[in-house]
Amino acid sequence: MPNLAKAESILSAVQIYSQDELLELINKNEHLKRVRDDDCQLVEDIKARAEKMKVPAYQFLYGDMLLYGVCIERDAQLGMLYIERSAAQGLPDALEQLGRYHAQGKFVRANKVRAVEYLYTASSTGHIKAQMQLVELYLEGYGDPSSYYDVYHWLHNAIIGDRKDQKRAGELLLLLAQKMPAELVKQAQRPLER
Repeated sequence: MPNLAKAESILSAVQIYSQDELLELINKNEHLKRVRDDDCQLVEDIKARAEKMKVPAYQFLYGDMLLYGVCIERDAQLGMLYIERSAAQGLPDALEQLGRYHAQGKFVRANKVRAVEYLYTASSTGHIKAQMQLVELYLEGYGDPSSYYDVYHWLHNAIIGDRKDQKRAGELLLLLAQKMPAELVKQAQRPLER
């Protein structure tokens, strides 16, 4: 019987997530749920990929696990450090999250100037959520008006699958256009060079 239990244990073992799978989970904000659903079996593998291998997606995942106390003891300071490390390597989701947290004052003191910096960088990679949040901050008076063109151009040309997000992007673009010269808006509406 012990061999049967061992075989069942091996069969039920969870495989570590591929980079693409993890990025998709992060994009859908399902990464922490997945770790819980996998009965926290991968904590040591996730930690190793974050600490030793320095894989940005795993740094982000490990950082979020620490921030929210998912499968490990909560440590907000260390969690933010790993999110920042992931952002420093250019992971758009980490940049967006840092921008959102600085805008909201979540885990850090609210700093909308810093939020704009993170969101602009994430926006430049095509991160649509970051683009919309950045326009919202611009509409509140934060950020440099000379960068309105870039964000308008990116969001105007974004491919957005969700109807609700499409509608919101359209509303934000109309509002941002009111803060820009008409000729600049026209130029910003040109197609992206792909």
